Amino acid sequence: MNRLEIGNLELYPVETGRFKLDGGAMFGVVPKTLWSRMIPADDKNRIPMAMRCMLVKSKKSDRIYLIDNGCGNKFNEKMEKIYSLDYDHSSLIDSLKQLDIRPEEITDMVFTHLHFDHCGGTSDYDSDGNLFEVFPNATYHVNKRHWETATNPNDREKASFFPENINPIKNSGRLNLTDDGVTFEEGFETVVMNGHTEGQQLPVFTDGNKTIVYAADLFPTYAHVPLPWIMGYDMKPLQTLEEKKEFFKKAMDQSWYIFMEHDAEHEIITLKNEDGKYSMDQSMKISDIE
Repeated sequence: MNRLEIGNLELYPVETGRFKLDGGAMFGVVPKTLWSRMIPADDKNRIPMAMRCMLVKSKKSDRIYLIDNGCGNKFNEKMEKIYSLDYDHSSLIDSLKQLDIRPEEITDMVFTHLHFDHCGGTSDYDSDGNLFEVFPNATYHVNKRHWETATNPNDREKASFFPENINPIKNSGRLNLTDDGVTFEEGFETVVMNGHTEGQQLPVFTDGNKTIVYAADLFPTYAHVPLPWIMGYDMKPLQTLEEKKEFFKKAMDQSWYIFMEHDAEHEIITLKNEDGKYSMDQSMKISDIE
């Protein structure tokens, strides 16, 4: 099984499907002649994207955490075509079944942020078209500043926050608004980044010897490792640039393993720096980490 034990925690990748996003939007000011060499686009200029989440089982607390949950199944046919959703590759519920986990067993849902491709799996429609919670016993953990952004979005970002995703979380009675940098338990904490969206929290797992950091949308693919290669979706690209610089320095100094949520080909990567330029060094599965 593809998993990693780190301290009292067990980490499992959870594939929730594939989708595609416009390559120009994904790489901002970087010319297509450059980015398409690393991730080729289709005839509609879209690049393949994973929605790779993480299940965390704690042997100490018996809690079962799920970090993000993909875009879910609530899109209509038109939206499915726009994003080229592919559930033949994988789906959230099927992936959990492979781990012998039922949705109601999830005790904690940790959201990096609430863009649709990170939280859409929280809810679904029943046969009568009514919304229901997929994880009825989970506490929803969202950074408090991000919650303000998601529920009162600016005109540029509001297209990423869907009411049918946000409202079930709001109405659940189990929403926990977190501060910047929260410790869930020994070996599991978060760090906050604000360039992509305000209050994006990145999970960090460590046993003192090795560290795995969940990259989320700080840099979504290996092709976004070069410092200036920043998404057009980022609200504060210059802040993202500074956050990447600090993150990469720590990653190199402390030999971090980086979990890639959106990279369709690379699950875990490490970094290298040659002549001041960062790039991917190793690519591996989480079970390859020693």
